[in-house]
Order: sequence, then structure tokens, then C-alpha cells
Amino acid sequence: MLERLEAGNHADAAQYRDVAHRLAEELKTLPRDAATDALLSASPAAATIYENLYYEQAGLCRTQLELATAAELAAREFIARASRPAASPT
Repeated sequence: MLERLEAGNHADAAQYRDVAHRLAEELKTLPRDAATDALLSASPAAATIYENLYYEQAGLCRTQLELATAAELAAREFIARASRPAASPT
């Protein structure tokens, strides 16, 4: 269902949040095994939620290293730019 919502089936924010929350609760009950890995490989939306659930322990464990590195570098650059004082008008 989450995949369909992400594909643009016009769900409101509350519906999307509810589906994502229910999926997260189900993902918490799954063992960390090959069957769970196969499920997450088949569903990018579920994989993202799973990764967010376990981010504290495993980081971006399901994201390709290149993508995770690029995301981290982009975040650091954004934070650095946002931290600089604004240029005063001349």
C-alpha cells in the first residue's frame, strides 16, 4: 500500500502517516534474515522505513555506499552554508 501511495495515489498526509506507522510496527517484529532482506529488496518504501528504524544502530545500512556518502556530503555542505552569516547588502 505504501508503494502505491508513493506512486501518487492522492492520499492525504494523515493516511500516508498511518500506513507508514503500521508498516514500521510490522517491520519491528521481523527477524533480521534472508526473507526480510528479500522483502525489503522488493519494496523500496519499506526498505527506507526499515533503515530509518535502525539508523541509530546501523546507519544507512540498505543504501548503496556511494549514495549514502553523497547524501552525507550534501548535508554537510548545506549545514556549512546555512551556518555562514548572510552577506550584508552593499
